[in-house]
Amino acid sequence: METKIRPKVLFFDVNETLLDLIQMKKQVGETLGGNEDLLPLWFTTMLHYSLVVSASGRYESFGHIGAAALQMVAANHDIEISEEKARSVILSGLRGLPAHPEVKDALTQLKEAGYTLVSFTNSSNEGVTKQFESAGLTHFFDERLSIEDAGKFKPFTDSYAWAANKLNVKPEECMLIAAHGWDVAGALWAGWRAAFVRRPGQQTFPLAPKTEIEASDLNKIAAILVAYS
Repeated sequence: METKIRPKVLFFDVNETLLDLIQMKKQVGETLGGNEDLLPLWFTTMLHYSLVVSASGRYESFGHIGAAALQMVAANHDIEISEEKARSVILSGLRGLPAHPEVKDALTQLKEAGYTLVSFTNSSNEGVTKQFESAGLTHFFDERLSIEDAGKFKPFTDSYAWAANKLNVKPEECMLIAAHGWDVAGALWAGWRAAFVRRPGQQTFPLAPKTEIEASDLNKIAAILVAYS
């Protein structure tokens, strides 16, 4: 069996990877006339327009893009939501998300094994600070990185290069741990290693390079990484 060399830095995506969006399903559903099944459409619309913003050479906060996406999904279902109401729903919802049940145990294992842990999110600096305070995750991380400081959302290659430079490591010394196929693909194409958390409804992108680690939860991924030499 091949012995894997440890990456120098583990970068963690935040929303869905560490934090559970389930409680947002109810909030978004209530805003959209009781249709909780529209949460995935809202989230993918938010991601889509974050890329549109970056591709156009602009920057808007992830929360504000999320609010705009909520207005768009609502309009397609003949529901009118003000910008103020949409921002209130999205910002309060995103900032109060709980951690997935196994997250704290997994992060504890990795810290005790000597890994450097860094969060790397499309959320704003203020947003992720409040998210981690609410979920009780702040003390696990050596650094918190937001693409707000890079000016481009993941999965733009520039964003991963910026994060590696911030930690003074080479791309091949970085590993992204994420529950999104698009994020894992972006990291791999940027020369990083990657681990995919197979949360319900999430898949890797078939056209991307093969992911080094894939497992159903973070505890399983942590156990693999702890065993690396």
